[in-house]
Amino acid sequence: MEKEKNKKIKSQLLKKTILKKNQEQEFLEGWKRCQADFENYKKRQEKEKKEIVLFSNLNLIGQLLPVVDNFNASTAHIPEDQKDNAWVTGIMYIQKQLETVLADFGVTDLEVKVGDKFNPEIHEAVKEKEDNLEKNKKKKKKERNRRKKCN
Repeated sequence: MEKEKNKKIKSQLLKKTILKKNQEQEFLEGWKRCQADFENYKKRQEKEKKEIVLFSNLNLIGQLLPVVDNFNASTAHIPEDQKDNAWVTGIMYIQKQLETVLADFGVTDLEVKVGDKFNPEIHEAVKEKEDNLEKNKKKKKKERNRRKKCN
């Protein structure tokens, strides 16, 4: 009778031990999943942060480009007798600095010539006009065309 009682106690202890081990394993797996989820969350947040910065930069660059185009247009009309003026030289340095900042952000000029085929992925249509010229050709260059490389 004593042996059967001991056997029964051992069996119950073994079941409890197995249950505890299973519970420990379940907790460990849950903890590991939680750790992996947290790591994925951190990576996702970092990616979203980079995207926000990228889109903010793109927005700012998009607003600066017409200003730089106007700046370039105005400096193209400096009278010859004033090109060596110190003030004009300073303005030209500022223009170069603006272009360098844009280049640092990956903005580059596109080589577009009159007669080039219109590509809606990189060109901006100012207006559409039907005439006798071949369809989808660039007619004139109003502004400098630029491209931003998305990193």
